[in-house]
Amino acid sequence: MPSTTPLLLSVIIGLVAGLHSSTWGMYKDAPHEGFSWFKFFRSTFIAGLIAGPIFAVTGYDPTTAGGALMIFGLVYAIERAIAETYKTFFRQQDQSKYTIPMQLAVFGKPVESRGARYLVGLAYAGIMIGGVYGLVQAQAAWPELGTRTWIVVLGSLGGWFSAFGGAWKDAPIEGFQIFKFFRSPLMAAGYALVLSFITDNVAAVVIAAEGFVIATTETYKTFFFPSKPRGKFASKPILFPEMLERRRYFVPLYVATWAVLLVGFAMVLMNPVR
Repeated sequence: MPSTTPLLLSVIIGLVAGLHSSTWGMYKDAPHEGFSWFKFFRSTFIAGLIAGPIFAVTGYDPTTAGGALMIFGLVYAIERAIAETYKTFFRQQDQSKYTIPMQLAVFGKPVESRGARYLVGLAYAGIMIGGVYGLVQAQAAWPELGTRTWIVVLGSLGGWFSAFGGAWKDAPIEGFQIFKFFRSPLMAAGYALVLSFITDNVAAVVIAAEGFVIATTETYKTFFFPSKPRGKFASKPILFPEMLERRRYFVPLYVATWAVLLVGFAMVLMNPVR
């Protein structure tokens, strides 16, 4: 196999992960915000850019089911982290079109000071990066953290991070929902269990598991309840009704991606690496 093939395949996997994220984002937002190809392919482009470095750093083999799943999950989580950090802390946008503010908010009220948002955003990014570095160093000091039990326990960390962030943003408007709060940590632990049959790298599993959690929860919220407006647009009018029909043309590729992922998970469970 030519030496460039794994890198090229990793980039393709990254592009597919980005398209997956782009599709559910468009599906839920386009009836309210309209559609543009630039906005649609934004996540796809970012995911394609970061896939190569992820392959280079981790060394996961994209020609295997396990390696491909790890790259997909890592790309998905990191692309979402970049996008959400930008939208929450650094993007300047009129928040009146949202029911739930997309910028940093305190008790449901957007923080208007750019300087304050930037400082909190840098701290937020530092906590995420520091957390990953801490996991790497902890496993180097205590190799037993690579056992399946510890991977499952630590694998839920990304879910807890997401749960607290979601509660901070949504609860002041929607109220606190116990099922919604615990959903991400439990799913993250479940995905971590499956990924533990591929690798014992705790940091990689934590990140990849969160990527699959995001993909799963967004699929559930977007496609299982297509007529229910998302929280950020609850009570807001549909300004582009034509998108209710046009968005359906993007669904087959989305479903096909999930089918391939499920086959990959089945292959990993039937032929575990460890």
